[in-house]
Amino acid sequence: MSGYYEAPSVDDRAIWDLWLSMHHLPAATAAEELGIFDALCETPLSFDDLAAKFSLNRRALSALMAMLCALKLTTRREGVYRPTAVTRDYLKSDSEYFWGPLLSSYKNESSVHKQLMELLKQGDTDMSGRHVEGWAAGKIEAETAKFIARFMHAHSLPAAVAAARSGVYDGVKKFLDVGGGSGVFAIAAAQRHPDLAATVMDLDTMCAAAQEIFIEGSGVETRVDTAAVDMFREDWPQGYDALFFSNIFHDWNEDTNAVLAKKSFDALPSGGRIFLHEMLMNDNEDGPLTTASFSMLMLRGTKGKQYTLRELGGILEGAGFAGVAATQTSPYYSVVSARKP
Repeated sequence: MSGYYEAPSVDDRAIWDLWLSMHHLPAATAAEELGIFDALCETPLSFDDLAAKFSLNRRALSALMAMLCALKLTTRREGVYRPTAVTRDYLKSDSEYFWGPLLSSYKNESSVHKQLMELLKQGDTDMSGRHVEGWAAGKIEAETAKFIARFMHAHSLPAAVAAARSGVYDGVKKFLDVGGGSGVFAIAAAQRHPDLAATVMDLDTMCAAAQEIFIEGSGVETRVDTAAVDMFREDWPQGYDALFFSNIFHDWNEDTNAVLAKKSFDALPSGGRIFLHEMLMNDNEDGPLTTASFSMLMLRGTKGKQYTLRELGGILEGAGFAGVAATQTSPYYSVVSARKP
């Protein structure tokens, strides 16, 4: 694949909504099976109350409750959850209008429902993160790397073009794309900014896939290169005035992200900038719907979630960064930025 990256004729919200709608019904059927709707109809409950009452994994419950709020089946005010009128009428088991018998006929056909129930009932144990095992282990097979590069490029291209055109990179000369996958953000940035040079930093097989499939023929191959580095175990290259992460922090828990933020701080010169390209959850952690569903996808395959701006800002400030700000660059994505003093 090659050529200059143009913006699509229409934004990609409908496709994101379609893809991530896979979690809508399983979130409701899991809550109904556990008895969460009936419990909330009896009395409002805090997150801690729900976790204790049903002995549920807190990370999984957090993702579930965000989905239920985003689906407008529950509300969250001052940390307390309550059912909506829709839930009282149609999801309370003793309601004359209860939909339970119909919904239960579908949940047994859903692998997502089954997996979600398993995750919720795991207790407070660390879950495997099957989709990030390669980065955790520092090794990805070559053919798998090519598949991952194409997969990530498919959903990242419109967002990469939008970020490059947003102005957030203005003034950047040397751009290190950490965990850069297909290189789509580095390529889009270099195409938009003729004075910018970019490096895609990832595991060796990911770098090879990015180079072969996407960088060659992009028109910016003289300004976009790769660096085969294990971001967890090896030293990072120096000499960059900006470090960029897209859909990286959402793969990991806060402790791991604190490590990445500190490594970023140490790698940058004074005045250097960090950029986190992520879908942001509302500060109340009750949506938006597609972002909440994306967070549930992270629950099912990674060790992370979709974070709020407050949470990401706290991680960056904890590493020493200052001036945290967020710029919405596309319908669902924002770039969170900060500077090393």
